[in-house]
Amino acid sequence: MKKILLCVVGLFSCVTLTFAQHIDRSKFIKDSLDFYINRALTNWRIPGAAVCIVKDGKIVLMKAYGIKELGLPAKVDINTLFMIGSNTKAFTATALAMLQNDKKLSLDDKVTKYLPQFKLADKPAGEMAVIRDLLCHRLGFQTFQGDFTFYNTNLTRSDIIQRLGMLKAAYPFRTRWGYTNAAFLTAGEIIPVVTGKPWETYLKENIFAPLGMSNTLALTADLPKSLNRTVPHTLIDGRLSPIPYCQIDGLAPAGGISSSVNDMSKWVLALLNDGKVGARQVIPLAAIQATRQAQDIMGRVSHPDGSTNYELYGLGWMIQDYAGKHLIMHDGGVNGYLSSVTLVPEEHLGIVILTNTDQNNFFEALRWEIMDAYFKKQYRNYSDTYLAAYKNDAAAEQTADKKLRDSVALNPKPALLPASYTGKYVNDLYGSLTITQGENNDLEIRFEHHPKMFTHLQPLGGNRFYATFSDATLGKAVFPFMVQNGTVKGIKVKVADFVERDPYEFTKAP
Repeated sequence: MKKILLCVVGLFSCVTLTFAQHIDRSKFIKDSLDFYINRALTNWRIPGAAVCIVKDGKIVLMKAYGIKELGLPAKVDINTLFMIGSNTKAFTATALAMLQNDKKLSLDDKVTKYLPQFKLADKPAGEMAVIRDLLCHRLGFQTFQGDFTFYNTNLTRSDIIQRLGMLKAAYPFRTRWGYTNAAFLTAGEIIPVVTGKPWETYLKENIFAPLGMSNTLALTADLPKSLNRTVPHTLIDGRLSPIPYCQIDGLAPAGGISSSVNDMSKWVLALLNDGKVGARQVIPLAAIQATRQAQDIMGRVSHPDGSTNYELYGLGWMIQDYAGKHLIMHDGGVNGYLSSVTLVPEEHLGIVILTNTDQNNFFEALRWEIMDAYFKKQYRNYSDTYLAAYKNDAAAEQTADKKLRDSVALNPKPALLPASYTGKYVNDLYGSLTITQGENNDLEIRFEHHPKMFTHLQPLGGNRFYATFSDATLGKAVFPFMVQNGTVKGIKVKVADFVERDPYEFTKAP
């Protein structure tokens, strides 16, 4: 059996090497890209994808691949909707830059001029913060800080802005870059104050409709009503599975848009044509330029070809240099979806990649592969390189999880009676959770602002429990209870880093 496997691996390596050696970089897009993508979708287990390349004002490639949902035959087409996640941010930033161009506001206006209720825990910072600060992630928060409270919950936009003011920043104001979804929501809520129209209506009337993006939706609540839509997927216990759509309209200006590759091509074509559609100026050039001005340093970035550079942040766009070219780009990720939009203005090149699983790095690999082809760089097969790293990380996670499950299987008794852990717990930022007793010594958590989600707790011995979320995208973790003198005082709750990186401490209510 091992000999057969080695032969197969050797044959595969030869095929891959031959494929790499005979690629003509000038013909890669036309002759080889389709094979490359189809092979990668199989290897990565991506149900559906859509890809568009625009160059010199024309669509070079626009194609859909795969199916909308595992187990069903309906195929993705160029008008099929995907959630684009944080690629929404460029739309929000552009809308505000358009209002600046119309002299309805200035990006350097204080936030409180339009939202007097806006506050930060650092009072002077809240008073000084300007719209630009919201759009470039420099309020001082750690990346994703607060998102377990804000993301996919039943909180309204006003609730989130109010709670943002309760969140203690990890760093001093304007000293560190930290990705803050709630800040983009706050920026988006300035639009209705200035225009009298909700964020979603303003985008539809001033960006989507003028560009001909007729299928694009601003709100996640509208996506399940669409007839031509993909279904999100993630891994559940090693199996790729369809999952429910996330409902993030409370954070819509940060990540709520759903679009098709056909519609996104119109967005990219306009941005690369100085905001024009034909002779018609849809987006003012000054607004586009405003979003591309670097505002903050994200840090050093390592490119897949081994080169390094600095990564900067504009307004809703990440900015890099690669192979001597200036890149304007952003990724998007929400439950079950990953996407990428890349602009290379000096080359008049734009790339859109949409996928309906959040368990892939192919959306990144493909971006670089296409750029390398146009930049006449050596073919490196980034998909296989990324996949090998992904599998190593996944294997390490599975090993760690198996150890926890093996510990649970030994049926260890908790340090206290199960009833000692039950009751209501509170966190000043989040709100409350309630723990009840299930079968055996298991416990169950219900969260106040995640009404459709619960967490199953199984004893690991002592006061530690193995936590499994019903929403698989929140991950698995160890929840320790805080106990003093035999009395439960609180619990630490940890979700996947994809949502928020630090744990929450909930205190047991009397």
